[in-house]
Amino acid sequence: MTRRAAPPAASVSSLRGVFPTQDPPRPGVVRWWWVRHAPVIGPRGRILGRTDVPCDTSDLDALIILADRLPSGAVVVVSPQLRSRQTASALEGAGALLTHPEEDAAFTEQDFGQWEGRTWNELMGAHPPDPQVSTFWTDPARETPPGGESFMSVMERVGQAVLSWSERLGSGDVVVVAHAGTIRAAVAQALELAPPAALRLAIDPLSLTRIDRHGGPEDGWAVRCVNETVP
Repeated sequence: MTRRAAPPAASVSSLRGVFPTQDPPRPGVVRWWWVRHAPVIGPRGRILGRTDVPCDTSDLDALIILADRLPSGAVVVVSPQLRSRQTASALEGAGALLTHPEEDAAFTEQDFGQWEGRTWNELMGAHPPDPQVSTFWTDPARETPPGGESFMSVMERVGQAVLSWSERLGSGDVVVVAHAGTIRAAVAQALELAPPAALRLAIDPLSLTRIDRHGGPEDGWAVRCVNETVP
């Protein structure tokens, strides 16, 4: 994980150019710029996988620095969830040169089914105890919440979508505004991580993760940064 310090002044002019200018992508390379949405509005600790809640885009300094980091002319993809769409709009307002975003449901957050909107403490402290909760924690990467999906399923759909988009584009930049689970799945694909290992990745709000997909004879991946944030 790489962290970069923000500049001391908070003016827009001082925040521009914090990161070096990006070189254009090489032929046959699709550069994936993964952005986690801004913090959600509401009580912390709630399980908000598919639950559609707004996000807080008031941290203009962080948005400006992140917008300055993103490439111009990239294909922009968002999950259909409100917090992703709001974050993409806020980045554009902060100066990111983004095209009109396309929505892709493959990049939505994990669906926690009947547990959506509750906290883990509420679920663990239920009386009588819910055996499905205990079973889930024996293997949270592979077990499926009631009415939801497993993290393994998230990895499968995200992985397939990344390969499909990469093949379709051939080369260039893709900016995806999505979710922690989505981005963990993308990193796991590139690094060939087992599902339990992928869940250990910290993916913070308004963080940047960069993964390059090399097509053709190279047929591989390069992970450039994970969870790059502005303190």
